[in-house]
Amino acid sequence: MRTLTVISPVYNEAEVIESFYRTLRRELDGLAEQYESSILFVVDRSSDATLDILKRIAATDRSVGILALSSRFGHQMSLLAGIDHADSDAVIMMDSDLQHPPSHIPALLERFEQGHDIVYTIREDEQELGLLKRLSARLFYRLLNSLSQVPINESAADFRLISRRVARVFQTQIRERNQFLRGLFSWVGFKSVGVPFRVRTRAAGRSKYSLGRLLRFGMHGIVSFSKRPLQAAILVGFVFAAFGFINALVTLVQYFLYSSLPSGWTTLTILISMFSGVQLIFLGIIGEYLGAIFDEVKARPHYIVEEKVNLGDE
Repeated sequence: MRTLTVISPVYNEAEVIESFYRTLRRELDGLAEQYESSILFVVDRSSDATLDILKRIAATDRSVGILALSSRFGHQMSLLAGIDHADSDAVIMMDSDLQHPPSHIPALLERFEQGHDIVYTIREDEQELGLLKRLSARLFYRLLNSLSQVPINESAADFRLISRRVARVFQTQIRERNQFLRGLFSWVGFKSVGVPFRVRTRAAGRSKYSLGRLLRFGMHGIVSFSKRPLQAAILVGFVFAAFGFINALVTLVQYFLYSSLPSGWTTLTILISMFSGVQLIFLGIIGEYLGAIFDEVKARPHYIVEEKVNLGDE
């Protein structure tokens, strides 16, 4: 019998976590003849009763494990913590707000049985996301795909299945600090396939991704998978250098031919403002890359586990 672990990152989901567990448990019970399954909740330090609820669940269901992180390390690091503590033939990652329907798990496993190491999901209907979020996500992925050599489906979700050998790659080889998992799962290769699903309305609570977190998430994705912004700085630098050289020649000719010309404060102000703005933009881009290098050099842990429940190495 094969083994299956379902990893679910959790942050302040007290309103929905019990309903999610019951729904997921029913689905896994239906697979009991083919898979020995377990659930691993990774609690990104919450301020509500999420952890207490999960401990009550784990007390009655020994197949439920809990990793309680010591601080808020974020969604991507919570997923990585789950992968690090999973040792099953198949690992499924899904959110705990019921927008990722557990009823799709058999479809993921079917593709896994056909020999695929990565089975990712593709959102069919994104109307629930709202117009602004849909447009911003579409713009980000088109920008990322235009900059990166690693193609990423703009409708792909963090609801996916990976095989044991893919999990081993992340456990032992891919240990960078600012991980953009959607891109990394495309980058590692292996045999993969997409499965369409319809996003459900959040059962309760609200999204934990603020605009600021979404922007940082997007910046990590671009910095992780593309050096083209740095290369663009070189190109733009040459363009503006050429423009400045031509402007210098024109100004020199005008100086000798038209002695009555005004001093040119307007032109000077425009040029200084324009050049300064471009320089600051690219200094910011360089700063992002330097910050990513700084994070790697510090070599701090990706996450810190404060408490474990129902795990063998407690």
